[in-house]
Amino acid sequence: MKLIRFFSFTILIFALIFSVSFSQDMRPMEIDDIFKIKRVTDPQLSPDGKWLAYVITEVDKAANKSNSDIYLMQSSGGEVRKLTSSPAADNNPRWSPDGKTIAFVSTRSGDTHIWLIDVTGGEARQFTTISTGASQPVWSPDGKMIAFVSTVYPEFSDKPFKEADALNKKKNEEKEKSKVKARLITKLLYRHWNAWVDDKRQHVFVMPVDGGEPKNLTPGDRDGVPTSSTFAAGDEFAFSPDGKEIAYTATPTENEAWNMNHDIYTVLIDGTNRKQITTNPAADGYPRYSKDGKYIAYRRQLTPGFEADKWELMLFDRAKSKHERMTENFDAWVLDFEWTDDSKKIYFPSEENANQKIFCLSLKDKKITRIIEEGVNSNVNISADGKLIYFTKHTLERPIELYSATSDGKNPQKLTTTNDELFSKILFNKAESITYTGAGGTTIQSWLIKPPMFSAEGGPNKKYPLVYLVHGGPQGAWENGWHYRWNPQIWAAQGYVVMSPNPRGSTGFGQQFLNEISNDWGGKVYEDLMKGVEYAEKLPYVDANKMASAGASYGGYMMNWFATQTGKFKTLITHASIWNFYSMYGTTEEVWFDEWEHGGTPWDAPEAYDKFSPHKHAKNLLKYKTPMLIVHNELDYRVPVTEGMQLFTTLQRMGIESKFLYFPDEGHGVLKPQNSELWHKTVFEWLAKYLNK
Repeated sequence: MKLIRFFSFTILIFALIFSVSFSQDMRPMEIDDIFKIKRVTDPQLSPDGKWLAYVITEVDKAANKSNSDIYLMQSSGGEVRKLTSSPAADNNPRWSPDGKTIAFVSTRSGDTHIWLIDVTGGEARQFTTISTGASQPVWSPDGKMIAFVSTVYPEFSDKPFKEADALNKKKNEEKEKSKVKARLITKLLYRHWNAWVDDKRQHVFVMPVDGGEPKNLTPGDRDGVPTSSTFAAGDEFAFSPDGKEIAYTATPTENEAWNMNHDIYTVLIDGTNRKQITTNPAADGYPRYSKDGKYIAYRRQLTPGFEADKWELMLFDRAKSKHERMTENFDAWVLDFEWTDDSKKIYFPSEENANQKIFCLSLKDKKITRIIEEGVNSNVNISADGKLIYFTKHTLERPIELYSATSDGKNPQKLTTTNDELFSKILFNKAESITYTGAGGTTIQSWLIKPPMFSAEGGPNKKYPLVYLVHGGPQGAWENGWHYRWNPQIWAAQGYVVMSPNPRGSTGFGQQFLNEISNDWGGKVYEDLMKGVEYAEKLPYVDANKMASAGASYGGYMMNWFATQTGKFKTLITHASIWNFYSMYGTTEEVWFDEWEHGGTPWDAPEAYDKFSPHKHAKNLLKYKTPMLIVHNELDYRVPVTEGMQLFTTLQRMGIESKFLYFPDEGHGVLKPQNSELWHKTVFEWLAKYLNK
């Protein structure tokens, strides 16, 4: 008995020593860790259900770029095999119906094209050679055709393919070689996000797999798929089960910068018998045929001009030409969705209370069942027998990995361990979901992240500076998911308590809650946010005298509004921010956004533009004199760089401490690895200057 007790005591001592050693090996997250993370995306289940193809993107910081390759793994977990190994980007894998070939998109030929590779391995072969490039491959059900998207000049699109392709090539080459880089612009939308449109159109083509010419199925001066990611949930076109037709989402016929009336069409694969199947004056999209061919399911919004209206699931009966609402009483957005093979159910992800959950809709009774709960879950694949689902999951503590579960959401299994070794060395505190009372007594949810060494340093007995992060959108949310640019954990690793609230306008808390930010950008939402600051100030471990706030896009706007409305913060960091509602309207590309959010055009609703535009309250900057770090990028056509310039000029002219970090080669975000590194270092050095005094 004494020997057993001695042995047990020895094991206990060894366990304690091991635990201490293990904790000593753990460390807070560092900036460089962001670039070591392998990014898992786009899982695709093989037709026989035995394999998953997916993409891993790795960052090469020294080369200032990323590279993507396609991997295969058994769907039950275990064996992982790298299918492509090109220095170019390989992504968007799609299985042939017989499971022998994968089509994918690659830049290995210099331009973006579709390539084919045998699943057993070997050399990939280039499938498309169209001069305007190709992307988004979709196989026909019989495996004889592949549909894809190419961006062409519409004036040539009605000509025979060889002639049209030659004319497209000639026009592109002439533009590239010409020393005159002027553009003659005749209409809106002439640029988008970070690129010029140049009067080109995204058209849908089909091409025989065994050879032959591509066929343009959507000719004319109109896009065959949405140009704006706002109206896309993935590939916005699909083959019918018999392979005879394609359904696709067409953009508005005119006034694209302020018209959101996307509609769904069908067309035979020979280009004839085009039919418009939706007449809703708002946006329709993402058509998907049921496996039995009876229905086309799609997403729609009901309010013209409102990009953040609820996306609901619709069902179009092909035989009866009848439309039916399937999620009328579901107070959340339907994102991308997937039919089961028996055509009886549809699975879809949707935001709910700062998580993105997976739901299942039964067509028989329209019953919606919550299947997968915590984290951000998406990219649903369903086995042919309907017994298993496969999906991606990420949380505020871990980036994307692949998972499986039974079709009712039970027995979830993590299939990939792509970043486990890296994260086994990094110390995090799990994000806490808290609530507080906002404007009008409304409950507001927020994430609270404590520094990684919080417990070791005495926890509540020590005071920490607070960083208050405001999300963009404004119709967006801080979800329980991993972010590669605005990651709360890396901010907490600097020694700060981080609070990320979801005020009015946040998605996933009901449509009415979301709607209440429109035409009220500095109203109830500002009160919601300041109530959150009051909540944080009362936490025993927060130093209320050392608080900072940061945000991008709408979050950047709110930093500018904070600067004119409160002196609570020691400093503010404003990225891609809006300073002047009037100049923003005149230089942004999607003007429907400003017209809805501010109640009309500047000449029709000047009072609304005046009320909450920070530039109209510029004199208040002198009242608070809050130091500001401004970040803005030349290629940001959504919130043009002149917004940041105007703010910087104002601050400098007033003698308020400020710096302007300008990137000439970035759009709305900062994506290039070395640029991202500079962004993080500049931001954290600026924070330390004011919070660590």
